[in-house]
Amino acid sequence: MVSIRSLTPPLCRIARTVPLPPLWHSDGVDATSVMWFRRDLRLADNPALLEAAASAGVLPLFVLDPALWRPAGAPRRAYLAASLRSLDASLQQRHTRLSVAHGDPVREVLRAARAVGASTVHVAADFGPYGRDRDDRVEAALEGHGIALVRTGSPYAVAPGRVLNGAGRPYQVFTPFSKAWAEHGWRGPVDAPRGGHWLEVDGDDLPEAATPDGVTLPEAGEAAALAHWRTWSAAHLAGYDGDRDRPDLDTTSRMSVHLKWGEIHPRTMLADLAPRRDAGSGTYRKELAWREFYADVLAGRPETARDYLRPEFATMAYDDPGPAFDAWCEGRTGYPVVDAGMRQLRATGWMHNRVRMIVASFLVKDLHVEWQHGARHFMRWLADGDLASNQHGWQWTAGCGTDAAPYFRVFNPVSQGKKFDPDGGYVRRWVPELAGTATRYVHEPWESPDGVPAGYPHPVVDHQEERREALARYEALTS
Repeated sequence: MVSIRSLTPPLCRIARTVPLPPLWHSDGVDATSVMWFRRDLRLADNPALLEAAASAGVLPLFVLDPALWRPAGAPRRAYLAASLRSLDASLQQRHTRLSVAHGDPVREVLRAARAVGASTVHVAADFGPYGRDRDDRVEAALEGHGIALVRTGSPYAVAPGRVLNGAGRPYQVFTPFSKAWAEHGWRGPVDAPRGGHWLEVDGDDLPEAATPDGVTLPEAGEAAALAHWRTWSAAHLAGYDGDRDRPDLDTTSRMSVHLKWGEIHPRTMLADLAPRRDAGSGTYRKELAWREFYADVLAGRPETARDYLRPEFATMAYDDPGPAFDAWCEGRTGYPVVDAGMRQLRATGWMHNRVRMIVASFLVKDLHVEWQHGARHFMRWLADGDLASNQHGWQWTAGCGTDAAPYFRVFNPVSQGKKFDPDGGYVRRWVPELAGTATRYVHEPWESPDGVPAGYPHPVVDHQEERREALARYEALTS
């Protein structure tokens, strides 16, 4: 039998290449546990970790799942790798390391649990379509060896499925959900575990993933997330209600990537918002509620990760992706605010939320391409790519999602640019071909007496014509 010792210090490592030992228990001592990190890459405000740390010893584990790693875009892989390095550094301050395994979680979690003689594996519950199925399979494998999978908490202030309408069903519209969500409430943040006995197993190296050329990602990790939240809140939260739709001001929080990987829990943010009564704090709280609403919708309708929430829209006439779609992906549609957004995405792994709606509307209603193509492109390039928020944000804008009367909302890229980027600062930042264009023409350069600047394309379509076409296709669907 392989000997297990706690890491307080000296370190004790167990080779993964040795045969799996039988379950280990030490007479008179509670059994050990595994903390399986997934979308909760932090030590503070992590209830699952607190539960695990109550054992005689706890193994911090991350499994690099090929089913999630391979389809993830390069920015998301690079950010995750950086976040794991940060988590490992935090654990080193506690005289241990993050144990990493590469492969199928069903096999790797069981191997790690048996290697340290764990009686429990602790996780934050996953409500995504793949994550829920994966956890069920892991749970069955563990139970076959007398090991329990313990779910404590989730990546949300209120777990999906908790907020129901008067008929006991999930909400389909945001406003009543957000009211019920706020009335339901949530627990306060919890501290990181103090002390504890940590275990390690010999395993794989932390993943390496290069940041794509030309892409600049924010600093990753729990400390960076909390520091950014505190700094941004002090400087910009009070004005958030009035400024959040202005991409030129660059004053939105950009906390989505930290929430995506659980470097901070939304309860921590909500606790900071609670004592404030300004409009910005109230609006920001609603933005957190949108994230939880979409998670709730996806949990109740898992097929909507790929399919239409409103199935009738699958029968509407759409165009296959072609050269215009390629121009959209490259930020060369000839509509400046659309192109600025698509170039920002490629350069930063992020896009301003107002602009996400503008570019999504342009793809579906000006180019008549199904939303799934755009959602897939976003998931390829977004470092904060969250399945529920991305897919249902796209469906909301495309008109087939949770909005009660959505399809007639066709964003005009010119008027949207003029309204939310009035001086053209956002466009000039990301579309340097227009840097010298007068403000009057920066959102419609084809109207300039000097013509469209050299190197910048003319519009790939006429918006007014395509708006009429989009509405005609919708009328044909409903007639």
